[in-house]
Amino acid sequence: MSKVQIKVMDNGSFRVTGDVELIDMEGNKFETKQTFSLCRCGKSAKMPFCDGTHKTFFESSVRAK
Repeated sequence: MSKVQIKVMDNGSFRVTGDVELIDMEGNKFETKQTFSLCRCGKSAKMPFCDGTHKTFFESSVRAK
């Protein structure tokens, strides 16, 4: 299994790379690719995936310390 990386994108999504299984709260699997983006603004029409909606309003102050 490859190492999973979750990158917090500045003013954007969570970028997930690696062999990961994404499931909903009922145990149903989402179809994913090796790299995908998860919404963090809550406005995506493709939840839980990012569709770029954040670009119109979202600002982030998340930085590694």
